[in-house]
Amino acid sequence: MIRRVDPLERLTAATRERTAAGLRRTLRPRTPAPVLLDLASNDYLGLSGDPRLAEGAIEAVRTWGTGSTGSRLVTGTTELHAALEERLAGFVGAPSALVFSSGYLANLAAVTALRPGLIVSDRGNHASLIDGCRLARCPVVVTPHGDVAAVDAALDGARDAVVVTDAVFSVDGDLAPLRELHAVVRHHGALLVVDEAHALGVVGPGGRGATYAAGLAGEPDVIVTVTLSKSLGSQGGAVLGAPEVIETLVDTARSFVFDTGLAPASAGAAAAALGVLAAEPELAARARDRAHRLAAAADALGLETATPAAAVVPVVLGDPDRAVHAAEICAEHGVKVGCFRPPSVPRGRACLRLTGRATLEEAELTKVTGALTGVRELIGPYSARNADPTRR
Repeated sequence: MIRRVDPLERLTAATRERTAAGLRRTLRPRTPAPVLLDLASNDYLGLSGDPRLAEGAIEAVRTWGTGSTGSRLVTGTTELHAALEERLAGFVGAPSALVFSSGYLANLAAVTALRPGLIVSDRGNHASLIDGCRLARCPVVVTPHGDVAAVDAALDGARDAVVVTDAVFSVDGDLAPLRELHAVVRHHGALLVVDEAHALGVVGPGGRGATYAAGLAGEPDVIVTVTLSKSLGSQGGAVLGAPEVIETLVDTARSFVFDTGLAPASAGAAAAALGVLAAEPELAARARDRAHRLAAAADALGLETATPAAAVVPVVLGDPDRAVHAAEICAEHGVKVGCFRPPSVPRGRACLRLTGRATLEEAELTKVTGALTGVRELIGPYSARNADPTRR
C-alpha cells in the first residue's frame, strides 16, 4: 500500500517549531479609532491622518482614477507621478528621481539594476536590501555593522562595486557613518546606495534626510532610496540619483518595468506631505525630540536602550517570550509598541521598538513612561542571563 504524503506536513512542522521558540506572528486588524496609544507605527510625523494628505489623495483620485492602470512604461505614468518625482528630487537635493509602488521594490531595483561586480552590505541592513543582494547574482561581502574599515578592505581591488547601507537602521535606530563610507567608496571608484526609509522626514534640516545632512546630496556616486509610507504618511517608494542611474532603472529594473505604477491616491498624498514638510520644517526636530524623551524614560528605569538618531527607540529584553510579555504589559497600560524577534533581530536581542512621533503630547509621554515602568517592575531589565541565545 502506498503511503499518502501530506505535502503541507513540513510547513506544519515548521510552524510548530516557531511556536515553541516564541516566534509566531499574528495579524491584528486595527480599528479606525485605535484604542491604544500607537508607538508601533512608522508614521513618524503623524501625517497619515492629516486632512491635507487626505485631500491630496482625493483630488488625485478625482483626476486620475483609483488605479494607475498599468506599468509605468505603458499607462502607469501620469503627470502626477512626474511632478512627485521632481518634488522629491528637489526636497532631498538629488538630480532626479523615479517612483515605485513600494520602498521594498525601490531597494530591489537600486541594487540589482546596477549590475554590480561586487556588493558590500552592512550586517544590519533591511531585508529589502538583503534580498536585492541575493537577486543581484554577484559576490556579496557582509561587513560588521558600521565597520568602515571592513568596507574599505572588502573594496580593495574590486571593480564595479556597490556599497549598500541603511541611513538609519530600522530596529536599533542608529545612524550609518555616511561621510566615512562615502570617502571609502570614492577612493575605490564604487557607488554608495543609502536607504533613507527611516531618515526621510526626521533627520537633517527640515527632514531632508541623512544623506543631505552629511553633505552628500547630489553627489554622482551616491544613490538614495526612500519610502513614502513612513514620514510621508502614504505608500510607495523612490530611487534618487544621477540621471544615468535613473535611465538605467527605467530600462532594466525588473521591479519597475514589470510592476503596476503607484496608485494616484498614494502619489497625491505623498506630494501633499512634502508640502506640509516644506511649510512645517520643525516637524522633523519634534519627532527627534520625542524619541530622545522616550529613550531617556527607558534609560532612567534601567532598561537597555540607545540614543536615537531619528525616531526609532529600541528597548532590549533579550528572549522572545520576554519581549512578547513586555508588549502585552504595554498594551495593558494602553500603549501599543512594536515587538521584534528573530529573524528581524539577532538571537538574544529581542526587543520592543518605540517610535517618537512628532505629534506625541505630554500626557501621552507620561502614559508611555507608566507602561515602561510596568515592564521594569514585572520583567526587569535585559541581562545576559535572559538573552537565551540557544533558542531558535
